[in-house]
Amino acid sequence: MNRNLYRDVTDRILGEMEKGALPWVKPWSGYTGSQMPHNAATGRAYSGCNVVLLWIAQAAGNFASPRFMTFKQAQDLGGNVRKGEKGHKIVYVNAFEKEEASDSGETETRRIPFLREFTVFNLDQIENLPETITSSQTPAQNIEQRIDVAEDFVKATRADVRHGEGQAYYRPSADFVMMPNFEAFKSADHYYATLFHELGHWTGHESRLARDLRNRFGSEAYAAEELVAELTSAFLCAEFGFDGDIRHAGYIENWIALLRKDERAFFTAASAAQKAADHLRSLALADLTPQAA
Repeated sequence: MNRNLYRDVTDRILGEMEKGALPWVKPWSGYTGSQMPHNAATGRAYSGCNVVLLWIAQAAGNFASPRFMTFKQAQDLGGNVRKGEKGHKIVYVNAFEKEEASDSGETETRRIPFLREFTVFNLDQIENLPETITSSQTPAQNIEQRIDVAEDFVKATRADVRHGEGQAYYRPSADFVMMPNFEAFKSADHYYATLFHELGHWTGHESRLARDLRNRFGSEAYAAEELVAELTSAFLCAEFGFDGDIRHAGYIENWIALLRKDERAFFTAASAAQKAADHLRSLALADLTPQAA
């Protein structure tokens, strides 16, 4: 069967957005640890568009846990998927090599990426797993603890974050983030969703990940960059236990138009957001790691 997986995945995302729901906004319920989907058998976190696909699955199934594994991994651990349960399709990028003649007449080898899909199940769909798997949750943190951890993280990135104005923005020419004061937000969740969004833009500076931040308001490129920042915020909110909110709901129509036109746009944005979140983590880790004397 010759299926276009890029289109299939994009249509899944579009289906949620056309219902007025952003699938990266708090799909979890009742789970107290990190809300980033990860493989319960290996401990590895899923990344990029798979994070959003599994959040869609989590919301649809009303699963409390963001932990998943394959059918075989469940079997290898002595568990079994309950009869009648349906799996959730996610993807990974593979590549094949193709030889082509260059303009000079020489043969060049080019790597061509393509998508493959596989199926995972949520832990709520699996029985008889060992307690070491089912009980391995991150200890819950109260809001004060989460704020402390998030503040340490932001400071460790060494981003220039300023406060005092009535709006939030990132100014590339001066390379700083401006935020309203903490008290101006309805909650800590709203504050950090906004701050992480602006830090997502901050990673695009030419001295960091060098994304093009000069896009005209209302353009497709502008909408794409806003989607990168929105997903970066969602990934970090999930990691730190904050409820991301629809701060940029006005962009939904632009994002829908973008995804309808370009079946790879969401993959590109999710990949860029993953790189942005990883870059912020690497900066924070470098600053927080004690240096040898």
